[in-house]
Amino acid sequence: MDEQEQKEQIMKQRKQKIQNYLESKEYVPMKRKAIASLLNVPKEDREDFEEIIAQLLEEEKIVETNKGKLMTPKSLGIEIGTFLAHSKGYGFVQREQGEDIFVPATKVNGAMHRDRVMYKINKRKSPNKRAECEIVKIIKRGNDKIVGTYEQSKNYGFVVPDDKKITQDIFIANKYSMGAVTGHKVVVEIRKYGDEEKNPEGVIVEVLGHINDPGVDILSIIKQYDLPVDFPEDVYQQIKNIGMEIEPKELKNREDFRNYKTVTIDGEDAKDLDDAISLNILENGNYELGVHIADVSQYVPENTALDKEAYRRGTSVYLVDRVIPMLPHKLSNGICSLNPGEDRLTLSCIMEIDKKGNVVNHRVVKSVIHSDRRMTYTAVREILEDRTPKLLEEYSDFIEMFENMNQLRILLSEKRTKRGSVNFDLPESKIILDEKGVPLEIKPYETSIATNMIEEFMLICNETVAEDFFWQEAPFLYRTHEVPDEEKLKKMEDFIRNFGYRLKGNKDEIHPKAIQQLISKVEGKEEERIITRVVLRSMKQARYMADNGGHFGLAAKYYCHFTSPIRRYPDLQIHRIIKMILDGTMTEKKQRALKRNMPDVAKQCSLRERIAEEAERETDNLKKAEYMQNKIGNEYEGMISGLTSWGIYVELPNTVEGMVPLQSLEDDFYVYDDENMMIYGQHSNKKYLLGQKVNIVVTRVDLELKKIDFAFCEK
Repeated sequence: MDEQEQKEQIMKQRKQKIQNYLESKEYVPMKRKAIASLLNVPKEDREDFEEIIAQLLEEEKIVETNKGKLMTPKSLGIEIGTFLAHSKGYGFVQREQGEDIFVPATKVNGAMHRDRVMYKINKRKSPNKRAECEIVKIIKRGNDKIVGTYEQSKNYGFVVPDDKKITQDIFIANKYSMGAVTGHKVVVEIRKYGDEEKNPEGVIVEVLGHINDPGVDILSIIKQYDLPVDFPEDVYQQIKNIGMEIEPKELKNREDFRNYKTVTIDGEDAKDLDDAISLNILENGNYELGVHIADVSQYVPENTALDKEAYRRGTSVYLVDRVIPMLPHKLSNGICSLNPGEDRLTLSCIMEIDKKGNVVNHRVVKSVIHSDRRMTYTAVREILEDRTPKLLEEYSDFIEMFENMNQLRILLSEKRTKRGSVNFDLPESKIILDEKGVPLEIKPYETSIATNMIEEFMLICNETVAEDFFWQEAPFLYRTHEVPDEEKLKKMEDFIRNFGYRLKGNKDEIHPKAIQQLISKVEGKEEERIITRVVLRSMKQARYMADNGGHFGLAAKYYCHFTSPIRRYPDLQIHRIIKMILDGTMTEKKQRALKRNMPDVAKQCSLRERIAEEAERETDNLKKAEYMQNKIGNEYEGMISGLTSWGIYVELPNTVEGMVPLQSLEDDFYVYDDENMMIYGQHSNKKYLLGQKVNIVVTRVDLELKKIDFAFCEK
């Protein structure tokens, strides 16, 4: 053990000692100085003591009262969580474990959306009532900068936040307006957070442009989610000498697959090609599937400026009009992209798969490939399904391989289905814009046997890699999907019973196969999309974890993300670990350090994934609202996709969703029945149910709120 490790070990022991003392029954709340004195901390170690206290506060193991006394949250009868506000003033506290807890508007106590807070439960949950809590202290503010629209008054201005969960306008003194005028989109830095009686105060730090200028709408969302667009100068300095071709010395200790027939299969617009496929039939009749993934870690060394920036971003963000990449284009579209006709460094997972879809043998190796063709999903589908003569001629040398790939796709899909893997085929939106960012068309993304083929190959590869390195007991990042909450499952079961379905199996422990059988039963039926949606809502979100927890939805014991290191940091991290093991450079010291850091990496990657998803959804909603703006008065057939106490959500076939406000229904007084998931008229007993087909007319579009209002109409 070297000197640094010894110091870390001593600090760890001291930290544990202090934490144990603060959590002990004997401890009486006191200030730092008194604690240091009581624990006989020498003067020369006081700096370390303060660092440990700062760490415990940061980790939320302890809290500091207004009088400076240190206590554990438990001793105060409080818990810690993240406040999620609602535009109507109330909110919820998101907990690490368990369901979110309701916060009445009168108990918010100055907390703003995304603030880290201490809260106290005032009402416990009962069969007919939800739990309630109040915010007792704001630990850390969730927003220091806010994006909004500037409005000028005579002697001052104010900013109306774009995020309607931030319910107060921000006061701006004229001297801090940066010359903004009414209608400008701006970024404001909050200097004073205000309270129930006084608005927050801020300083404008950036004027994005006028609300009607092309591109300002998306730019505002980018700034709202604080998505880093430009790379720092030290990143550009780091990559400036990276060439566009691999060097001969880089081929050392790599398996050479350049003579393998290899293709990439992606969407037409894809520029960062990070996976290539090869397939051979072995003498014993088994398939040899090669999944070759760009060796991004070769160009992104650990702890460099480029690595730190990739870690900060966590993922590429795919907005409706642009991609904000995790890595600079020189890498993502250049030396790392598996472009056809170019030698490229890869990590390959070579799997021997038998006629039952079992991986009977595999190896993960450092490699080099030479992609022969850059295929699109459309071309592969046309070859296999339409047998388009022109494509059959153009790719004649590859037809047999594609047909074998399709056979393997069917095998793997059947095996996955047999074990209970759940397929959620909810359509994503494809939004087509003109050069000024105006939406021209909105439709569901098309899936086909070609997209399914790549999905199956990536799934089997990710499972194989996860299982391999689990049994090697390597420090790792797993993609975990936990078993659904019992309460959500019960609500979902109650709902599907209205359609005449039920979940099979043991009620105490649901198996994914029961979910899958339900999804299969509703396939092709009118209620398919809505039941699939309700089932999906009852599931937990998948996340990254340092410990293997399995993947419920895939019915997989082991799962990770290995196949997209150009756009996802977890994949890049896994590649580094695998290469250390393959090269024999995984020392005990390095293994300990990785295991220590892996939970933090998992947390950061999960957080960045959530932020990216929110930003993507926000830009989609914006463009959907913009698209429907000139459709007011148009009538459509849709399907009820959501029910709430304030309205009925209806989804159109093009994936656009709008709401029929309950207050707009004038033929009766309508009541929301949460238990039976329906809305009914008190006098007429007219019912609106999830999945029901309805005819609507578009009545109103609010671009600022990104909302569309519908009204029912008869046809």
